[in-house]
Amino acid sequence: MNNQILPNQNSAASKSVQVEEMFDSISPKYDLLNRIMTLGTDKGWRKKAIKMMEPYHPKTILDIATGTADFAIAALALQPEKVIGIDISTQMIEIGNQKIKKLNAHHIITLQAANSEAIPFENNYFDAITIGYGVRNFENLETGLQEIYRVLKPGGVLVILETSQPTSAWQKFCVSLYTTKIVPLIGRLISNNAIAYQYLIHSARNFPYGEAFVQILKQQNFKSTTCTPLLFGVSSIYFAVK
Repeated sequence: MNNQILPNQNSAASKSVQVEEMFDSISPKYDLLNRIMTLGTDKGWRKKAIKMMEPYHPKTILDIATGTADFAIAALALQPEKVIGIDISTQMIEIGNQKIKKLNAHHIITLQAANSEAIPFENNYFDAITIGYGVRNFENLETGLQEIYRVLKPGGVLVILETSQPTSAWQKFCVSLYTTKIVPLIGRLISNNAIAYQYLIHSARNFPYGEAFVQILKQQNFKSTTCTPLLFGVSSIYFAVK
């Protein structure tokens, strides 16, 4: 029995293929849905995550699961020489490229289709790596983290923005009510794909968070690993150094 959280439990396709197809299907409305469902807070959280990287002055940055390139674009605040975003969804990348073109930032940011568990770059290549709401979509978390460690330079930084769980019972109840009832309804009305958002919610609720994920990063030899909860813990920023 496959215990993975999948977009379609009845499909024989691998998780990576299912995730690719899912994000391709919701790509036209993905940014709008994120703004609505997070009330715009995701923008501020990305800025906070980027600010944590400032002391390291990264010049080459890899944005994994870049989607429509929001994190890659936010990384411009660090004045890097190069930002490369990778994603398995070509439709998301196409939208990201449109945003980069409007910003006239194509000389700094480039996007390409690639799997985060087989990153097409040599060892010790990047000064920093960012991931926004992408690690829970890895088919094999350990493999993905090993690849991240491989392509990150010694002393390089990893910043992950990911969903987590509130600490108090009433906060958990409120978030659960919102995510199980309201979010799928919004997804159905705007993207015509409630199943995709049910998967995103289900995967978020079952992904290790807080100290549990910190320990996973430590097991992959990352150091100086911290977790910064956001908005009572509905999301967290994980910071680590190779």
